Amino acid sequence: MERSVQIMALSSEVRMTILRLLADPARHFADQWSADPVEFGVCMKLIARALKIAQPTVSRHLDILKQADFIIIRKREKWSHCKRNEPAIRDYLDWLSQELKAA
Repeated sequence: MERSVQIMALSSEVRMTILRLLADPARHFADQWSADPVEFGVCMKLIARALKIAQPTVSRHLDILKQADFIIIRKREKWSHCKRNEPAIRDYLDWLSQELKAA
C-alpha cells in the first residue's frame, strides 16, 4: 500500500466522518435491515443519508477509502455494504507513529 494514498484519504473531513461512523455501526446504523451492520457492513445509501450528501458523492469518498485499504466493500443482493478494515487502519497508525518518532 502506498502511504501517500492513505494520507490523502484521511485529508478529507467527510472521509474521516465516514470512518468514525463505521467505527460504531450498531449505534449509527441500527435501522439497517438489509444486513447486520456490525457483521456485514453498512449500506452505502445509509452512509449518504447520515452525511446528508448525494449517493454519487459518498460513493467517490468510499472509493478513495477503499483504495487506501481503510474499508472493505461487499455486495449483498443489490446493495453495497462498507466495513472498516481494522487491521489496515492499525497498520497505518503504527506506521505513522513510527514515522513521527523518527522525524
